[in-house]
Amino acid sequence: MTKRLADISARIDGIGQLGQVVNAMRGIASARAQQARGQLVAVESYATTIAQAIGRVLAMAPAAGGGAGKPTRLALVLFCAEQGFAGAFSERALDAVRAELPTAALFLVGSRGRAIAAERDVKADWTSAMPSQSAGVVKLADHIAEAVYQRIGAGDIDRLDAVYSRWRPGEGVRVERRVLFPFDMQAFAPPRRSDGPLCNLPPVALLRDLTADYMHAQLCAAALNAFAAENEARVEAMAAARKEIDRQLETLKATQRQVRQEDITAEIIELAAGETASRAIGRAL
Repeated sequence: MTKRLADISARIDGIGQLGQVVNAMRGIASARAQQARGQLVAVESYATTIAQAIGRVLAMAPAAGGGAGKPTRLALVLFCAEQGFAGAFSERALDAVRAELPTAALFLVGSRGRAIAAERDVKADWTSAMPSQSAGVVKLADHIAEAVYQRIGAGDIDRLDAVYSRWRPGEGVRVERRVLFPFDMQAFAPPRRSDGPLCNLPPVALLRDLTADYMHAQLCAAALNAFAAENEARVEAMAAARKEIDRQLETLKATQRQVRQEDITAEIIELAAGETASRAIGRAL
């Protein structure tokens, strides 16, 4: 076997092992995305229930007075990728809010996104890693809410938007935006029934707790959407890598067959030439 044939065989083995890694990453990402989508259904149902409860309590609570305050900053909770091999996932999210980054308070989630933001000289006011499992989204929402409430309490924020990626069948990954604060009062439809619920808490206190739960549910929904979308993006990236690996393997195997045939042909010619030379020597003797 020639050195060239040995090199080609080693290259085929290496690419084959890489293909196994790609298949494993694709399978893991697909399973994580599916799990997150299942949890998202439950979170959205929970948020709807809380919104209905807020609507009923609003009918009992006294109307809150409002006044014009001093202008404050917009805050963005931006969900980017935690790991690589997800294409331009983080870049698209950052591009979606590029015009607002110089003036907005930025709460950035995702280690990979943080690195890309640093390359673009974008400084975040608060950062956090995205959990490796979707079950960790609840704690992540707790941390985000705690940081946000501190800024709201200090009067630094009067609007909070969540910017996250969402995967839809047939559409792929798209960046979406949701206003988290102030609340969209249309989401809290008044109750159809005139009788109020049995309430053991003052309506104002109950409303405060319910709105905190609603905010938490919205943060969980945004994080789960981003988690699922990142893994779907990774599935697509690994599928593209698998196609490229298959193409390279096909090319290398074709080259391997050609080189092997050339070696066999060269060996046959060498044997034939040796036989001819031996016969010529025998006749001369």
